[in-house]
Amino acid sequence: MSQAWKTYTVVALLIGLLLGVGIGWLAKPVQVGITREEYTSLKADYDDLRMKYENLQTELSSKVSELNETKGLIEDLMNALVGAGSEAPIKSTLKGEVKIGGLFSLTGDLATYGENEYTAAQIAAKQVNLFLKAIGANWTLTIVAEDTQTKPDLALEKVESFAARGIKLLIGPLSSAEVRAIKGYCDANKILAISQSSTAPDLAIPGDYIFRFCPTDKYGQGPAIARIIYEDGKRYIIPVTRNDAWGTGLEEAVAKRFTELGGTVLEGIRYAPEAQEFSAEAADLANKVSDAVSKYGADKVCVLHISFEEVNAFFTAASEYDVLSSVKWYGSDGTCASGSMLEDPVVRDFAYKVQYPSTIFAPMESAKWDMVRRNVMKILGREPESYSYAVYDIVWVYALSILKTDSTDPDAIKAVLPDVARSFFGASGYIDLDENGDRKAGDYVIWQIVKTDTNEYVWKVVGKYIYATDSVVWY
Repeated sequence: MSQAWKTYTVVALLIGLLLGVGIGWLAKPVQVGITREEYTSLKADYDDLRMKYENLQTELSSKVSELNETKGLIEDLMNALVGAGSEAPIKSTLKGEVKIGGLFSLTGDLATYGENEYTAAQIAAKQVNLFLKAIGANWTLTIVAEDTQTKPDLALEKVESFAARGIKLLIGPLSSAEVRAIKGYCDANKILAISQSSTAPDLAIPGDYIFRFCPTDKYGQGPAIARIIYEDGKRYIIPVTRNDAWGTGLEEAVAKRFTELGGTVLEGIRYAPEAQEFSAEAADLANKVSDAVSKYGADKVCVLHISFEEVNAFFTAASEYDVLSSVKWYGSDGTCASGSMLEDPVVRDFAYKVQYPSTIFAPMESAKWDMVRRNVMKILGREPESYSYAVYDIVWVYALSILKTDSTDPDAIKAVLPDVARSFFGASGYIDLDENGDRKAGDYVIWQIVKTDTNEYVWKVVGKYIYATDSVVWY
């Protein structure tokens, strides 16, 4: 390239540069300032938009939670409806609120059970009402709860109160002593009661207004405990028994089967159900155990303790005697999985030392069983005992019987209830009632207080009695 062309090129570049700068200067936007008022207004608009955005985020999060909860309800209801649909009529003429009376032990000797069972009843009622809405029924089901404190006379008062309010379909009561107290009044006034846990053999009476969704101790828990103790190598039982219909009935059922197996039931102790202090009984028991151990050896002797939650006071007194922790103790459904036993370190440590395996009717594990279990644990933070599942089933069987008869009349419900129960697969499993209106015998789970890897004490299922084979399986 010649020198002239180089010069022309440089000049052209300089001219282009100058022109570009000039055009850029002319084209740049004019800078405009804003007043304080305008700034304040813009900031207010920004803050308003930001708040709306945050509100929308919160609303979205709430909707997502609501959708998840609805999804959970749908899944729960799908599990709940297993075996339920066939009982619904084409059309129900009932309207308004149908009240079911609940006789729950919300305080007193079995408060842990009462809380669990009332919670299960509420879960069932909620799901029943969703079901009723889905099929177009114009009535809803409500649980009206009363606290019996596990006291027979108070249970009767509550039944009379329900009757005065026109409530004649009842859940409960929990104990056999309470059932005994209300039975005459229920029969005379045609009030239907379904107990989830009364097991006394002498209350197995055909044709009355009492149904029981658990087996009697004569054919169920009594033989189960006897087999468990005998299989454990024990040959001598010293019974300590709550002196009421349930306690003595269970003791006699255990004794009968244990004797048949070749064991011996030694003289024991029976105490008043209202007793709250047991120093004399503990001293007497210490003498009896000491004498038996000296004759037969600690590995052959055991204590069978048939109690409600007065177990805490009894164990506190028993912990004062070393000989009483030298033998194994066995419990029953009256104390099985009792939350209060874990709260007192003296009671807990004594129970852990004597092992205290305790039996209770075994519900059939299923998706419905797990659904009830999860929901109760979500509300109460603890594992429900077996009878909570039976309460859940009682609510559903009442609802389906009402649908089947299109009536709340106790006689109408009583007539169809066994068939409805038999066709309904519940949270506790299949419900096959015998001629006395009691559930036929089945398996029993064995609970025991154990220590976890983190040194916490919890109730845990450690085995099962298998009814069909009269055998015990330890986990």
